[in-house]
Amino acid sequence: MTQSLHGAPLVIIDLQMAIDHPDWGPRNNPDAERSIAKLLTVWREKGWPVIHVKHNSSHSNSPYRPGQSGNDFKPEVAPIAGENIIAKTTHSAFIDPALGTALAKLKTKTLIIAGVKTNNSIETTVRHGENLGYDIHLLADGCFTHDQVDWNGKSWSAEDVHAHALSNLDGEYCRVTTIDALLSEISA
Repeated sequence: MTQSLHGAPLVIIDLQMAIDHPDWGPRNNPDAERSIAKLLTVWREKGWPVIHVKHNSSHSNSPYRPGQSGNDFKPEVAPIAGENIIAKTTHSAFIDPALGTALAKLKTKTLIIAGVKTNNSIETTVRHGENLGYDIHLLADGCFTHDQVDWNGKSWSAEDVHAHALSNLDGEYCRVTTIDALLSEISA
């Protein structure tokens, strides 16, 4: 059963400068950061909790590696004083107990998730979170991914990869919604 979204934490995953690295290739949802920033403004105005998850890759060639400019948060969604920052080194934000601990302190099992990449850290975190009993609302226009080539050499557009990841999750692991629909729901 879905709990009230009023006061549910907004969890923004891996939205760091590294995601703009040209090696990723074309992406979908070019307005995702602006849309997330709009939602983030509402959350901050209401005084609702925001959790920023930061990926600190241990791979030597990763733009997400600490000490690289890619490790910095994107400025339009960067944390402000008082907002929780959770560091991770794996795809799931729940592997390290810090996220679970932060959510337990907030006394909530409901969360709103946005960030990148839809088929990577987002999908892994949503699946893991649902397995831990969380009621997750994933923002389709608040996450994005990039073109991908599969194991058989077939190219998939970012739009298709994104849609497939969302279809894998919706209804079983989370509720997929949009930022505008969520804003309408919380203002009703």
